[in-house]
Amino acid sequence: MLQTDVSHATWSGKPIVLIGLMGAGKSTVGRRLAQRLHLPFVDADCEIEAAAGMTIPEIFDKFGEPHFRDGERRVLARLIDDTTPKVIATGGGAFLNDDTRALILERTLAIWLDAEPHVLAERVSRRDSRPLLRDRDPIEVLTELARVRNPVYALAPIRVESIAMPHDVTVNEILKALGL
Repeated sequence: MLQTDVSHATWSGKPIVLIGLMGAGKSTVGRRLAQRLHLPFVDADCEIEAAAGMTIPEIFDKFGEPHFRDGERRVLARLIDDTTPKVIATGGGAFLNDDTRALILERTLAIWLDAEPHVLAERVSRRDSRPLLRDRDPIEVLTELARVRNPVYALAPIRVESIAMPHDVTVNEILKALGL
């Protein structure tokens, strides 16, 4: 059963920021949502890689997660400072940073794509480029990440369940939540 929770949110043309755990569909759903809204799409992870001149796994390996998170914070601030309407897909940990979260909640419309750990694990198993999953059990890691991160993600004014269905179903739920 698909579930959408909306608390006092209507879309006013602000940038839309998708948040949630890895595998929730932020990039794929974001691209499709942007197409449907005739807006540009920006994947924050791609912007981070372009700014750093290396992949996210390389950043983690060479400099560690704190360095990556600092770059992520700076890139998202730049993307949000440009108030042009757009859809932005964030990395799973971006919304946990206090400054980034405050900026997202103040200047954009945050939408939490929420998915069960078993759905996420199935999706992320298609690629082995996730530093937080390296040599670890995806279900275990994603269950723990959900336990820690979901209460923070719940601060977003819109929550859309991302289930094991075509991503267009999730896009349609977002459009419905936006009143479109």
